[in-house]
Amino acid sequence: MHGPASPGWLLVALCAATGAYCLLRMRSAVEEQRRAAGGEALMGFGMAAMAVPAAAFTPPAWAWPAFAAVFGAAALRALWAARAGAHHLHHLVGAGAMVYMAAVMAAAPAHRHGHGGSGVPLLTGVLLLYFTGYVLLAGVRLLPVAGTGGAAAAWSDRPEVARACRLSMGIGMLAMLLTM
Repeated sequence: MHGPASPGWLLVALCAATGAYCLLRMRSAVEEQRRAAGGEALMGFGMAAMAVPAAAFTPPAWAWPAFAAVFGAAALRALWAARAGAHHLHHLVGAGAMVYMAAVMAAAPAHRHGHGGSGVPLLTGVLLLYFTGYVLLAGVRLLPVAGTGGAAAAWSDRPEVARACRLSMGIGMLAMLLTM
């Protein structure tokens, strides 16, 4: 993504750390949580790779179509999984957003990206609205509820940490969309 190097590296670190935690969550005893964690790990590492500042590394021309293909496959998997529950639709939107960003990056090299535009493209604006709403909702879900407590769970089974990871990926997606 294009933008200043320092925030870019912070975004890379945030997304990579989120992807790493999602890999830990794949050790959960709950099958549905393992599946979701795998998709979220792919999203976290993919976002980290796409967020590397252009000044540090310019990917080869084939990288953007490869990103689009990988996240297109993830979108199809999320679409298939959405038959079982609507909560998979968020994964579909996230994977679709990654395909969109990869397509935009493939079509607009760094030297001409962001110049001479006439504002925010409609799809970018819709995705920004969606992820803003998602981040706000995810933030509210992290607020503590009175009277909840219980036995300590393993790190891979902590729902509040999983929610924090989803929140951080939503914030990362917003940052990436804003730099387009």
